[in-house]
Amino acid sequence: MDKRMTAAEMVAQLRDGMTIGIGGWGPRRKPMALIREIVRSDLKDLTIVAYGGADVGMLCAAGKVKKLVFAFVSLDFIPLEPYFRKARQAGELDVMEIDEGMMLLGLRAAAMNVPFIPTAVGLGTDVLKHNPQIKLVASPYADGRDWVAMPALKLDAALVHVDRADARGVCQIDGPDHYMDDLFVRAAAKTFVSCDELVESAHFHANPQAARSVFWERNLTDGVVHVPGGAHPSSCAPLYGFDVPHFQRYNASVQEEDGWQRYYDEFIRDGEAAYLEKVGGLESLRKLPLPVF
Repeated sequence: MDKRMTAAEMVAQLRDGMTIGIGGWGPRRKPMALIREIVRSDLKDLTIVAYGGADVGMLCAAGKVKKLVFAFVSLDFIPLEPYFRKARQAGELDVMEIDEGMMLLGLRAAAMNVPFIPTAVGLGTDVLKHNPQIKLVASPYADGRDWVAMPALKLDAALVHVDRADARGVCQIDGPDHYMDDLFVRAAAKTFVSCDELVESAHFHANPQAARSVFWERNLTDGVVHVPGGAHPSSCAPLYGFDVPHFQRYNASVQEEDGWQRYYDEFIRDGEAAYLEKVGGLESLRKLPLPVF
């Protein structure tokens, strides 16, 4: 029942051409340490499914993405993620751009192991025009209406970041919103989790209220990677907020000559220990203010 592994061991279980779902939301609780490990790897031709942030942008910049299924790719205060924008404008990506609710339903259909879920979301919009693979279905009931049949978004693997986990794969998210991470997990054939804290299983028995922050069964977790600060530069509330100055520096790099290569060389190439040191260490991360909405 010991599911602990390194980020490199996690990446070794992924293959070219896989469909990979990434949990989190924009600049919030993204499994960035796992993303950086993929960037350092030889993986390619990936289909990425995400409510995207810098995870998507970095994978695009590194040439890892063949297709992107998304509702948005944003850093919030920077409306369009810079390297996603660059790749999209250059026509480098095959895309399936859908509504946030349609993506939720696609993940839910995969989690329920059904081929689609009917919905009114998307009716009368250009979402259907630009995604001809999304079909309408006639209602078998008295309403006689046609509904959007949002297809299941089945994933080969899901990557998520959590506040804490144990070696068995019990995962806890303490933030005010767990986003769609439970659906990514249930839609995937395999799930790999990075965590800020690795705890003994007794932690969950000693803290009965912790069960309120556990959103999927431990048997759905295939690997646990302990990486303190592993969501940075995105947030992991209540442990730390997102790093605005770092995102601003990252955003500015897209305008610089060889900007991505320079960012990669400084922050990604030498591994997570070096990364954490260069961004100020764990104590510095823990001082980042939480976003207020």
